[in-house]
Amino acid sequence: MKLLRVGPAGGERPALLDAAGRLYDLSGLTDDIDGAFLASGGPERVRAALAVGRLPVLDGEGLRIGAPVARPGKVVCIGLNYRDHAAETGAAVPSRPVVFLKDPWTVVGPNDPVLIPRGSTRTDWEVELAVVIGRTARYLDSPARAAEVIAGYAISHDVSEREFQFDYSGQWDLGKSCETFNPLGPWLVTPEDVPDPQALALRLSVDGVLRQDGSTKDMIFDVPYLVWYLSQYLVLHPGDVINTGTPAGVALGRPDTPYLRPGDTVELTVDSLGRQSQTFAAA
Repeated sequence: MKLLRVGPAGGERPALLDAAGRLYDLSGLTDDIDGAFLASGGPERVRAALAVGRLPVLDGEGLRIGAPVARPGKVVCIGLNYRDHAAETGAAVPSRPVVFLKDPWTVVGPNDPVLIPRGSTRTDWEVELAVVIGRTARYLDSPARAAEVIAGYAISHDVSEREFQFDYSGQWDLGKSCETFNPLGPWLVTPEDVPDPQALALRLSVDGVLRQDGSTKDMIFDVPYLVWYLSQYLVLHPGDVINTGTPAGVALGRPDTPYLRPGDTVELTVDSLGRQSQTFAAA
């Protein structure tokens, strides 16, 4: 099942995209796709309403697609979670997940413009699998319990400014939390349509040139482990997002590859999760 939010920024309405490409309005079931909706069995209510034909068709022609989850409480990110990415950046393969937080206000729609910060010279790209939490996760007993708290999956673009990230602070936050630095979507795809999150191809191109071409099978720490691990230290709430890391191919790891500039267009795809496209602009 593909859940999404369509309409102008700040005025999105909840919707469902079915397998035939028809769009349905969920406004009669919920005000939004958010943590409260996910925690209260919202996806199950949507399935039941669809099965009995209770959902009105929505004309999506020309409608903007917003982030599929309304303002997450937090965006938790995993760094260096692919061996090839760690190698290209000169970092050691981590023995434990590298965890940092990203300002949830960075989350924007999958095709919204992304702003290159003022003073930036090293704005970089990162295609990632995002995990969206659907139930509170606190001290899970084992990675096997992770499936019980996952609402679904989405494409996440963890845009990064490398000079801000590495040179301006001992933490990564400055280079990760700039305005618009986390396009998300187009859909929240529920787990039954992603039977194996460790078998998804991820690709990213800049102005038509393929830069990243990886697979989630190459993660150092897989999705169940990450959800379990994070629950030992953070309380994960419904609507929270976990960015699970990026494969090799970022500009940081390729000295001969230019960083992003205004006018550049970045396209991202992840198997089963759709496609994003952003044009970068000066802040």
